[in-house]
Amino acid sequence: MSFIMQSSPAENGFAQLREQTGLSVQKLAREIGFSARTVYRWERGETSPRKVVIERMQNLVRESSPGYSGQPTFRFIDLFAGIGGLHRGFEPLGGKCVFTCEWDRFAQLTYKANYTCDHEIAGDIKEVDVDAIPEHDLLLAGFPCQPFSIAGVSKKNALNKPHGFRCEAQGTLFFDVARIIERHQPHAFLLENVRNLVNHDRGRTFGVIRRTLTEELGYRIRWKVLDARSWVPQHRKRIFIVGFREDNGFDFDDFYFPDPLTGPRLDSVLHPEDGSEAAEDPYTVEPDASVSDKYTLSDHLWNYLQRYAEKHRAAGNGFGFGLVGPQDTSRTLSARYYKDGSEILVKQEGRNPRRLTPRECARLMGFDNPGESRFVIPVSDTQAYRQFGNAVVVPCVEAVARHIAPWIDVEVDGYSTLRQRKLRLFG
Repeated sequence: MSFIMQSSPAENGFAQLREQTGLSVQKLAREIGFSARTVYRWERGETSPRKVVIERMQNLVRESSPGYSGQPTFRFIDLFAGIGGLHRGFEPLGGKCVFTCEWDRFAQLTYKANYTCDHEIAGDIKEVDVDAIPEHDLLLAGFPCQPFSIAGVSKKNALNKPHGFRCEAQGTLFFDVARIIERHQPHAFLLENVRNLVNHDRGRTFGVIRRTLTEELGYRIRWKVLDARSWVPQHRKRIFIVGFREDNGFDFDDFYFPDPLTGPRLDSVLHPEDGSEAAEDPYTVEPDASVSDKYTLSDHLWNYLQRYAEKHRAAGNGFGFGLVGPQDTSRTLSARYYKDGSEILVKQEGRNPRRLTPRECARLMGFDNPGESRFVIPVSDTQAYRQFGNAVVVPCVEAVARHIAPWIDVEVDGYSTLRQRKLRLFG
């Protein structure tokens, strides 16, 4: 099939392929991670899509065809895995997780309850034998940010001590990511962190990370800060750093994300409490699946939070609780939510406000779709709040994954996976 752009959409190879996917222009844009405006330009023949876009569309056709085997087309590892937010973005695109590392035993329970793993979950990454990690094409890591102690290279040289990331990042968890990348040379990686990583320690921390990944490890990187508000009713800004071993033209310039001003509201994740969903112990109770009373703040805690907020308002500070209703967007859900729930308190008519239930947190973070209760939560409320507060927003990761996917061209048994996709599609 030729993909030379023609003046008539009817003669346009791109338009023909788009029709084979069975997707509208808008749905295709979301699926491949580009803006609808760009896809319309391809559709009209005004510009030509890159080869990797065509390859991704061919893969979509293959996946929708009868007899598709569903065999994985790339392998990834999941570091600082938490409850698998990054995992969920890449497995549906043909990825197979071959190694998982997460030190928290409660997070491991949740991970095992929701994903099929044919491997043991490693614990402390500092104790992992790098050589024992399976070969992989993509490395995923939501590594914690720790301060870097940056010493002068000349001083290290004078003392005959190693410099570069072995010196600057030693003792930080980023160092462990770097040593795995150095040993295995994956085709690509995706790192996720808090948005302030770029400005931490006046930019010096990010400077070490960038130099390590580019100058010392030889990768081409691009990064983007995204607010999850585009996908879920929560302000949550995170940085996503994408690196490729080769300069393949990847960038975030035309990355598609919905308008955050028209994003969903909290009513999409809250329990309706009208009997339209089944009661789920211990979060909701019969007969109408109303939220359990245990999530309503006690008079003592509610009075304390109000006094605390008033004290800081009087001092000109912005500290205080976040009170929200069904049509609002929440603050960032944090790992400390289990303490008092102050950043996201749901209004209740005639009663003190309440915390979100763990099920509502699962929906707020995108592990469940609105109205769903599929994600398994096998831990206590305290552990669940910690896990969701430390997690990544799944729909945000899915959007980034779709944008990256066309560039994941890896070798499996000596053959390019993109070439294998062509062969399976066209024979």
